Amino acid sequence: MSTTEFLADEAATRALGARLAALWHAGDTVLLDGPLGAGKTTLARGVLEALGHGGPVRSPTFNLVQTFDTHPPVMHADLYRVASWRGIGIEEYLDTHLCLIEWPDRAEGLVDPARCWQVTLAFAGAGRTATVRPPGGSPDVLTPG
Repeated sequence: MSTTEFLADEAATRALGARLAALWHAGDTVLLDGPLGAGKTTLARGVLEALGHGGPVRSPTFNLVQTFDTHPPVMHADLYRVASWRGIGIEEYLDTHLCLIEWPDRAEGLVDPARCWQVTLAFAGAGRTATVRPPGGSPDVLTPG
């Protein structure tokens, strides 16, 4: 089962990230999907802020993988510029970090999507929608922000 929420602006996207951060743990993998500019990195920024990261959070498009010393530790990967995850070291973080992976279509063979959280962001009028699906399709997870 999935839950969809309307996000009016960047602040709402960050707030959703903060709410979801409370549900996630080291060893969880979150697949962040959606078109360019839909808010994947903004959602990750909200997650990281909620977990205590006070510095900037930039899209790892050119670095591919960034790690953050939060609790739990976070690995944020952006696979937009690669054909495959192989060779960039993501697998080293799967058991020890909360892993946020943008462009999950390029993570085929890395993780079983059915065992991952899936967050799909899409444009909707003047805002965005976020559809959140827990591993195994658990019941609704979003509560009003």
